[in-house]
Amino acid sequence: MISKHHQKFFLFLTLLTLAACSPTEFEPEDYPLIDRAASVPNDIEKRSPTTDAAPPILHSPEYEAPVPVPGGVNTSGGEDSPFILPDGETLYFFFTPDVRVPAEQQLLDGVTGIYVAHKNGEVWGEAERVWLEPPDLLSLDGAPTVDGNTLWFATVREGIDSLQIFTAQWGDGRWQDWQPVSSRLRDEIMIGEVEVYGDILYFHSDRPGGKGGLDIWMTACSGDTWTDPVNIDVVNTEGNKGWPDISPDGSELWFTRTYNGSPAIFRSLWQGDG
Repeated sequence: MISKHHQKFFLFLTLLTLAACSPTEFEPEDYPLIDRAASVPNDIEKRSPTTDAAPPILHSPEYEAPVPVPGGVNTSGGEDSPFILPDGETLYFFFTPDVRVPAEQQLLDGVTGIYVAHKNGEVWGEAERVWLEPPDLLSLDGAPTVDGNTLWFATVREGIDSLQIFTAQWGDGRWQDWQPVSSRLRDEIMIGEVEVYGDILYFHSDRPGGKGGLDIWMTACSGDTWTDPVNIDVVNTEGNKGWPDISPDGSELWFTRTYNGSPAIFRSLWQGDG
């Protein structure tokens, strides 16, 4: 449900027992300062395109060769599930210091979670932790996507017994009022990692009625409820397809599925009238 690294969350269904969902009652100074670089084990070396055992593969001549993001985003740890706001100046992503550590142990390290970096000229500034819980409770947050003043994210945290999708609201310069999505989205529609465009929620799910594995679906907000999910048949095949993203103008659906034996990014162009 959470990008490539986060697929391990599917296997992480540990029961936690304390209360977890509550409006923000804490100030930024109540949270610890995080030094991401210091949290990375000494035996992990930062990789470059020339030293990466599995470097990105460029399949399309329409794009230049991929390069590491300049600035304060990348470390020797694991950065994943990036999401850039339409302003092009704000980047959210998931970070864990050691991808070798199982998710149930990442929950305990106090560092793994969602981070945000802001662009400074042509490079990205140092990333800061996005806190989405009280400072004395445990959570493992990832898969961020932002729709206006609403942050959607996946989480495992104290008080819930499985991976779930939450939202948080922007106010007073921070994300607060985090809450789980409705039971209809969670239990009936069975949303996975999401992307929001207007009143439409795109998501991947292995819910019944798909072509196999994860499929990409959509549901629309109608009044105070969500419509029955629709399978986006044209992009789905057997096996896993997911991690959807919509271009700001709504004309392109980007997603991940297997190509030539490895994960690849695909693009589908809108061919409707509107």
